Amino acid sequence: MITSILILIFLLILLLPMLVKRVEHNLELFLFVAGGVALTLSHLLGPEPLLTLHLAESAVLEPIKLTIATLLFGLAFRAIRAPLKRKIVTVELWLGPRLFAFLLILVLGLLSSVITAIIAALILCEVVSAINLDKKYETCLVIFACYAIGMGAALTPIGEPLSTIAVAKLRGGPLNGDFFMLLRLFGIYIIPGLVLIALTGSLFRGKEVTRSESLEEDFEESFAQIALRAFKVYIFVMALILLGTGFKPLIDLYVARMPAELLYWVNIISAILDNATLAAAELGPGMNEAQVKGIIMGLIIAGGMLIPGNIPNIIAANKLRITSRSWAVIGVPFGLALMTLYFVILYYLPPPA
Repeated sequence: MITSILILIFLLILLLPMLVKRVEHNLELFLFVAGGVALTLSHLLGPEPLLTLHLAESAVLEPIKLTIATLLFGLAFRAIRAPLKRKIVTVELWLGPRLFAFLLILVLGLLSSVITAIIAALILCEVVSAINLDKKYETCLVIFACYAIGMGAALTPIGEPLSTIAVAKLRGGPLNGDFFMLLRLFGIYIIPGLVLIALTGSLFRGKEVTRSESLEEDFEESFAQIALRAFKVYIFVMALILLGTGFKPLIDLYVARMPAELLYWVNIISAILDNATLAAAELGPGMNEAQVKGIIMGLIIAGGMLIPGNIPNIIAANKLRITSRSWAVIGVPFGLALMTLYFVILYYLPPPA
């Protein structure tokens, strides 16, 4: 009976953010409540207590690094925003649009693991707002850059909620969930992937237009908005930790038994769902390396296909007013091609030495 209720909660988490706008706009609170309910039910179901001091400590402390990084880099970015914007056009004209696009995508992808995916997405919006190229080209540039940001941010636990949750959920297991675990496991796959995405993005060429014909950021953030975003990140990550622990019986019963190849393709659903939420529900410390790679690589690649799949997508689409259709036309074909390529690399080629 309790297992059935947990499955129902999982389905509600998948569906309600897409169907109910109020849930979508208050996702952090919704997940926090859902995580508390799931944790309570799992505590009653399992032979071992789940409501422990260790869990409370993890829920309170794990989000701190990402929250502080989001706040500090948000404030720092606000301070340099104006002079940065003035220099962008000069640099773009000097480098040329293709080299500029290549370097922008690659650098933001690499930096996102340090400055967080949120700040990298905000910088992207400023850059795109400053250049005066046609909307179709700028939309392509944003989508490829968001793919790179979403992948690059997965290299450290301060990059994005998905990586924070992954390290927290795998701590104590055979993979040793420390700060550099994700870099050790995925660096060999992600860094060449960032170069590939940057090269693909640089193949497109835009044409000069007036400012009214290009994408433009809709508003400048206040100090209160920056602080509120950091607070929401803290609640979001805390909720995901509670949620992941609450779903432990389902992970042990169903997910942990799936082959790695199936886990990889199942996570294509992260195109329409936040990939950090899925990571919290799927990852567990008892999983082997192949399963963890299948889950995380599937999540971070598919998360770039559509706007709801990843935090940088949501930020960029909202601030630059990119439609879901425009994103899907480019993001879905590229994402499917990238998932197929990585599937071959992960499961049909010899593992890297």
